[in-house]
Amino acid sequence: MNALKQYIDLYDQHRDAIEQQSPALLNTLRRLARERLEGARLPRKGSEDYEATDLEAVFGHDYGVNVNRLPFDADPAEAFHCDVPNMSTCLYYNSNDAFHSSATAERNIGQVVVEPFSMAAEDYPDLMKAYLGQLANMDDPTVALNSLLLQDGLFIYVPDGVVAERPIQLVNIFNAALDMMAQRRLLIIVGKNAAVKLLACDHTQSADYRYLSNQVIEIVAMQGATVDYYDMEESTPGTSRVSSIYVDQHEGSNVLIDGITLTNGFTRNNYHVEVNGEHAETQLLGMTIASGEQHVDSHTFISHNMPRCHSNEMFKYVLNDNAVGAFAGKILVKPSCPRVEAYQGNRNLCGAPTAKMYTKPQLEIYTDDVMCSHGSAVGQLDEEALFYMRTRGIGIDEARRLLMQAFVADVIDGVRLDALKDRLHYLVEKRFAGTLSNCSGCLAACRN
Repeated sequence: MNALKQYIDLYDQHRDAIEQQSPALLNTLRRLARERLEGARLPRKGSEDYEATDLEAVFGHDYGVNVNRLPFDADPAEAFHCDVPNMSTCLYYNSNDAFHSSATAERNIGQVVVEPFSMAAEDYPDLMKAYLGQLANMDDPTVALNSLLLQDGLFIYVPDGVVAERPIQLVNIFNAALDMMAQRRLLIIVGKNAAVKLLACDHTQSADYRYLSNQVIEIVAMQGATVDYYDMEESTPGTSRVSSIYVDQHEGSNVLIDGITLTNGFTRNNYHVEVNGEHAETQLLGMTIASGEQHVDSHTFISHNMPRCHSNEMFKYVLNDNAVGAFAGKILVKPSCPRVEAYQGNRNLCGAPTAKMYTKPQLEIYTDDVMCSHGSAVGQLDEEALFYMRTRGIGIDEARRLLMQAFVADVIDGVRLDALKDRLHYLVEKRFAGTLSNCSGCLAACRN
């Protein structure tokens, strides 16, 4: 079985239709992707860095692909009213595989550019040519498949010296009435001494179908740029997601990436950060709450290519029932890169004996005069703490919830948007209480 073959054959059969509806730059990238996919196979469970993950099985299902860019009946701006209370955002929607703006996206965005690739290829051809596909590694078959079938994406550009007045929020929604795979892509370029905060939310509106989101995000942080990228997933057991984030950091840049998985089916998150300038700061945070048969796998790589940089990485998992979690992280400090500070941590709670956690932290250092550490721990809730809380009149279920909330609090507290931080604490509380199960729960919460 080769799960990629069905999609390669689909492209070969519909090449003209796909390329006629895409910018020329995407078609150039597409032909390279087709070459890379020749003879490629997706990793199976047990292979290196995929110990707990079977991507061959994930992509093996016969998903529909919207080759002809047919419109869907649903208007996401009308059907979906997700928002973060007390936080005004420039709001955009990605319905299945097509972008839509909202009324809030059309006001006060100032000099910040947010537009589809089809427009950006004409408005900003030099930037698109210089950066699209330059970070994402097409030796990864999922990235190459994204490039092969992608027909549009979203371009976000913050010019030099511009500070975005409001956060940019992108809501990705699956609402098709059939099993479907969507190729989603973002190119984010933040100029010198510019700043922007972005929130991406993945939701599924129907539990009756199987969906797969194969997405690639490329982020370029120029000299002195500040970039916050928050990634929150609330989907259904029938939804799979493979997300690959690539970051290029220049001198003095400050990048924060915080990934939150609250509900899902299968998730594989890849993070690849290249620190290419001195005095750059990187924060890479992740939090997973999984139960039932949920599966969440995070693979991280931070490469320090210049001296005098700082990175801090922390991923936390809370697993119950038959949930499976996996973390594989590597920090690389290259030769002639002294004065690097790099810290990596992975902490995990297994609330049931049937929950499984795989963890593989790594450091690879080729220079002296550095401060680096890494560590991992897998355990259960503190029985003494539970006993203490019960002696104070707190029920066992409530005590467990409070301890689990405290365990993940520092990842949420890393959020640099107060309104979003408050909302995440609220959603996590609902998740541990069992009252946040899918997108409809979020809709109800956001209207309150």
